[in-house]
Amino acid sequence: MSVHKAISEHVGKQNKIITRFAALDQQREYYIEQALDLCKRGLPFSADKINEVTAEINELSKQGIIPVRKYVTIEMIREYASRAK
Repeated sequence: MSVHKAISEHVGKQNKIITRFAALDQQREYYIEQALDLCKRGLPFSADKINEVTAEINELSKQGIIPVRKYVTIEMIREYASRAK
């Protein structure tokens, strides 16, 4: 295999990982905003969807080119919502 082809394949794989990360990170932010909105309105909310996406991101991060994200707790959401009022 030529060096050029190997480099192209490597860059292609990295691009795919980064693209997937960007989509997951956007989805995570959407779920965080939803939870914050519900919390601020005094409605029931959970961090389940946020943490499902976080788990996917953290699994992807094991490949070494994207950052790990923290899991979110109900208390974290409540605390942030109280500060954002």
